[in-house]
Amino acid sequence: MNKLHLIGILLLFTWSCTTNYPNIPQQYHSLLDSALIKAGDNAAELEKALAESSKKQKEGMAFLISYMPECDLTTLTADFLLENVDYAYKAREKYSWCANLPDSVFFNEVLPYANISEDRDAWRKDFYERFASYAENSDNMVEAIMSIARNIKDEVDVEYNTNRSKVDISPLQAMKEHMATCTGLSILLTDAYRAVGIPSRLAGTAMWTNYKGNHTWSEVWIDGGWQFIEYYPDTLNQSWFVADAGKADPDNMLHWIYAASYKPTGMPYYAAVDAPYIMQVVDTTKLPGQMRPQYEEMKIEAAGIEPYIWGHNVTQRYINIYQESIKNSKLNDDELIANVVVFANEDTSVSASRLSCRVDVFEGDKNINFGYSPRKTDDMNQFLQFKLKKGTSYRFVVSSPEEQIEQEFDLSTDNTPTQDIQLILTN
Repeated sequence: MNKLHLIGILLLFTWSCTTNYPNIPQQYHSLLDSALIKAGDNAAELEKALAESSKKQKEGMAFLISYMPECDLTTLTADFLLENVDYAYKAREKYSWCANLPDSVFFNEVLPYANISEDRDAWRKDFYERFASYAENSDNMVEAIMSIARNIKDEVDVEYNTNRSKVDISPLQAMKEHMATCTGLSILLTDAYRAVGIPSRLAGTAMWTNYKGNHTWSEVWIDGGWQFIEYYPDTLNQSWFVADAGKADPDNMLHWIYAASYKPTGMPYYAAVDAPYIMQVVDTTKLPGQMRPQYEEMKIEAAGIEPYIWGHNVTQRYINIYQESIKNSKLNDDELIANVVVFANEDTSVSASRLSCRVDVFEGDKNINFGYSPRKTDDMNQFLQFKLKKGTSYRFVVSSPEEQIEQEFDLSTDNTPTQDIQLILTN
């Protein structure tokens, strides 16, 4: 075989490979090959969606199909996907905040047709038209965020009600029933934001550290960072659950705060309706005795099932938000801020001596607060902060079932605005 013939074959091979997905970046080609195989009989619908996407929308369509859950690969139609992508790009053309987004954020937090495991409704066109007035009458994205949050309840006629048909209720079903709980309400709000080009995603926890339940809410991406907002809004990064979220245990996945992601992250979204899956990786023997039967049952239910919703661990951000709120809150004349750190030994000058433990604060027999002390890897200037009364006696209980730690410290606060409290464990 002469050299020219060999070059011709190589060029033909290269051309044939690159024309399988014209106008789609090479990084998606192998992912699309795999997706189409998994789609089985529905592959023709996905190929049609790719083929009929406009040139400027092809990468967005490729992103969706490349990272699509298998349950959607085998069921979603081309018409459904084409309408979803078309209206997402309409928002990108119409709203400056969306036009200026990095592609990675637009693809993952604006373009997706669903959040978690809700039914795949064709909500995009309706929501684009329904919420346009709130976006168009706003001078900037933050103003649009708040306008939508304040008006969505009346716009969609959905209220909080535990009689809803399912936890992960879809937008159109929630509007049909006129009810949803926190997960369904957050899906509605997130989809409303996405419809007008505002990056949004769900966040939540499988269980608060006080074992009083779970919760789901929405996050929005503003100026390169995530902030949270609720269906019944206060304002950005403010809500009733901040104290609960701020007491999350960074060493226990059951109590982490998760944010959902369409693109795989390598970690499931272990929150809300997906919480049972976490029992596959959580040691139930470490749970409080009264809680174990419930979670053992969840573990059995989730056995052999692979979660398909991906997530990020955003626990520390919520701990920081709560601690910052304490620091910035107005103190009464008889109050101080206590900066608490737990140490394994008396060498308190090094980070390696710190231990992340639960710290409960008692005034008399009443448990008035709790939280989790900084870890070895946290900044040395990070503390577990409590607002306490000056000149008052308290009992601090330090515990960690994993480390078999439970020790008590009787301390009195002084009369200064802040007080550093070092709880040094004894062997």
